[in-house]
Amino acid sequence: MNGVRPLPPRERVAAPPAPPVAQFARADQQQVLLESLLPPADPALLDTGEELSFRRPWIREDVLRRLRRGQFAVAAETDLHGLGRHAAHEALRGFVAESVARGLGCVRVIHGKGRGSGPRGPVLKHVVNHWLRRMDDVVAFASARPVDGGTGAVYVLLGPAGARRGSHGQPRPGIRR
Repeated sequence: MNGVRPLPPRERVAAPPAPPVAQFARADQQQVLLESLLPPADPALLDTGEELSFRRPWIREDVLRRLRRGQFAVAAETDLHGLGRHAAHEALRGFVAESVARGLGCVRVIHGKGRGSGPRGPVLKHVVNHWLRRMDDVVAFASARPVDGGTGAVYVLLGPAGARRGSHGQPRPGIRR
């Protein structure tokens, strides 16, 4: 230990602050509670093959066909990779609400193909399919073209802000789809 000198003291670097955690507004908390009380969706709807697609009854088949072909301009996207079920649901709900508020018509949601899910299969893919079907602002969705993520992503067609279904499942009068 002869000739050993202690190192000069180093400045301590403060750790960056943790990112803010989004807090539910009271209305959002109530909405989550209401959604948790809904019966599960029809298992036949959730047990899909590789490609996902859905359209509301008032949306024409040719619109869904154009959506599948990627013929709508994608205005925004969100990536749910690596998120847990609850965090993914919160992120998806927030993304759709913000997109509708901004007046966006078509967005992309990347859910992944489930390759890291092991024998359980693609967990996020199935729950995103379920969640999007229950969102009133979503009028249609379809798996993306291979160049845009293929079966690991969906194009989502959104209705105008405030466009909700009437009592018979039809859009309110005066809402163009």
